[in-house]
Amino acid sequence: MTRYTTATDADREAMLAAVGVGSISDLLAEQIPQALLLDRPLEIPDGLSEQEVYTHVAGLAARNTSAEDEVTFLGAGMYDHYVPAIIDMLMGRSEFLTPYTPYQPEVSQGGLQVMFEYQTAISELTALPVSNASVYEGPSAVAAAAYLAKLVNGKTRIVVSAGAHPHTIQTLQTLAVGYGSEVVVVPLKDGRTDAEAWAAAFDEDTSAAIVQQPNFLGAVEDVQALSDAARAGGPKAVVIGSYDPLTLGVLAPPGEVGIDVAVGEGQSLGNRLDFGGPSFGFFAAREAFLRRMPGRIAGETTDVDGRRGFVLTLQTREQHIRREKATSNICTSQALNALAGVVYLSWLGRDGLPELANLLVQRTHYARTTLAAVEGVELLHEQPVVREFALRLPGVDVQGVVSYCQDHGVNPGLALSRTHGGQFDDGLLVAITEQRTKEQIDELARLLGDAVAAQRTGTRQEVSA
Repeated sequence: MTRYTTATDADREAMLAAVGVGSISDLLAEQIPQALLLDRPLEIPDGLSEQEVYTHVAGLAARNTSAEDEVTFLGAGMYDHYVPAIIDMLMGRSEFLTPYTPYQPEVSQGGLQVMFEYQTAISELTALPVSNASVYEGPSAVAAAAYLAKLVNGKTRIVVSAGAHPHTIQTLQTLAVGYGSEVVVVPLKDGRTDAEAWAAAFDEDTSAAIVQQPNFLGAVEDVQALSDAARAGGPKAVVIGSYDPLTLGVLAPPGEVGIDVAVGEGQSLGNRLDFGGPSFGFFAAREAFLRRMPGRIAGETTDVDGRRGFVLTLQTREQHIRREKATSNICTSQALNALAGVVYLSWLGRDGLPELANLLVQRTHYARTTLAAVEGVELLHEQPVVREFALRLPGVDVQGVVSYCQDHGVNPGLALSRTHGGQFDDGLLVAITEQRTKEQIDELARLLGDAVAAQRTGTRQEVSA
């Protein structure tokens, strides 16, 4: 370790003497049970040569399959959208690609302008007046919003719809322990949040109400009704919406349907899949919550000469203010990924976003109708959808169907047994992007039919012509 620390032998002897032990081994023996201590050297084989390591790693990499290698209908929060060349060009510029967090921010006018333009785009997208820039990803954005709710009202009960992404619920349950809250999950009914169970879940100790739009099964929720129910009877719950941003081209923005804090996963805004990350989480809120928001907020101003300039208006990170006053410990914002998001939204423009969303609706309708007509395939629910929907394949091994389709170059979607084991074991979640064509959807229908038939007859059929 002396290559990485400045502690000398004399330094270590002085520290050991200060704590009253003769050696590091003696120190460990006092802290760790003897049964857990290793009394022999580690059995580590000799290292490989550089050439051997490269060959080994290249072999491991060749076992991966990317969205470039197959036709993918896999979604569940990460989507195979087209990323225009302008995004790679701008993200690759050194002034954006290489800087670290600016601790003297006003000298980084370009970086601050990126934050400001990004915040403006997110505020326009969500119809909420303030946005930060930004947080790590979707699930942690929801957890940060739940923490904001506790800071606002001091209450400890978080009510979340079972339609939220399972990773979101898991993240909430993990982090809620740290700030002394409990998470209550409201079940679904016919694919959407059970309205009666949702209304009954609130009491005077409720801190936050969380709904996802569209929900994990692809269903469009009645967010206005859920928001109203969360406020009925006078509880001061903060209503949080976790949104798929591209669906806001056709769905009512959160600020118009009673949402106090809108968050979500930003990967679909110009970010590649990249094996699940990195991406960014967006976070927008009503102005009353401005000083409780995590991360950083950039503002516009003029300098002494009257020229347009940008400042870091608010940063509630523990590096900058007293820890007990901080609302987050985000060290490096996902600013580069957020840059991709604002470039993508600018590239689409005000007309392009609804055009893309309408295209998703049309192709999703065609895919849903076509796949539900396949023998042995049913809809898991019949609620309105935008770009993702759930199917049932009763009586067959869904993961086996997935593997069959993958063997023929098509990833048909997510087997819901992986996320909702015991509840939707016969479920398949299918996602549509603008990259999926009618011909590819028809091919998926043929493969699903062949895979289901193969399982039911116990044969391994060849794909239909």
